[in-house]
Amino acid sequence: MPKYLYTTIFALFSFSTIATAQSSLAHEIGIFAGPVTLQSDFGERHNVDTNIGNTGFGIGLAHWLNFSAANNRESFFTEHFKVRSELSFARTNLKHFGQWVDRKPNGLLAQQLRNMHATSTVVGLGSQLEFSPFMKIHDFENTIRGFSPYMSAGFMVSYYSTNVSSKLGEMTLPNVTPGKYLMPSDGHAHGFASENGIALSATAAIGVHYKITTMSDLMFETRFQMYNSDWIDGLNPNKDVYKENKSNDWQVWFNFGYIYYLEF
Repeated sequence: MPKYLYTTIFALFSFSTIATAQSSLAHEIGIFAGPVTLQSDFGERHNVDTNIGNTGFGIGLAHWLNFSAANNRESFFTEHFKVRSELSFARTNLKHFGQWVDRKPNGLLAQQLRNMHATSTVVGLGSQLEFSPFMKIHDFENTIRGFSPYMSAGFMVSYYSTNVSSKLGEMTLPNVTPGKYLMPSDGHAHGFASENGIALSATAAIGVHYKITTMSDLMFETRFQMYNSDWIDGLNPNKDVYKENKSNDWQVWFNFGYIYYLEF
């Protein structure tokens, strides 16, 4: 893993340590997991089979800085905001779906697309600011079986590893790979690449916490994650020529999790 990723990890944890030392904070830790759908250049846009078929699995560890539980000076910020840091892992197997794959008669393009596949693995580290608009954090902590909806936004640094190939053979051959993926693109010799790299992403989520005991919650969350790269899936046709491929890769997470309060 590149050394500047270690630098980023160190900086994030240093910030958390400094903030903890200077403030009266409580801590929560949690684990979450669930399906992850990667919206990419594999498959047809707005296609149900693509959304279902290109779904992988994600898991992560999270830490929350709770400004309310160990603080007797109530304010709007301390009663409605938390800072969440997380380390996550997601893996997705990708294929082409949609009308061009199912096209009849079964021509060369359909066969080429049908035999392309990829595996994308992403390890992410980042932080989000979590806002609970409807219920004070103190009130939620004292309400067993209580619900507290929330929304969050933040950023992540991700290390990705992608491997793309075809069952028909060497992908640089025109009888194996469609022409749109053979054209040079974004500094690469072709519109496909098996590579490792670093990407940044912006995140936005909505979710709900459910209080099961004084010291623990359940959570459910839907999160959108937009990358600043279009190589997460291994495909990136030249955007100057193929205008339909205008968006970078992005993911949707559906997380179920368990949270435990370390101190009050």
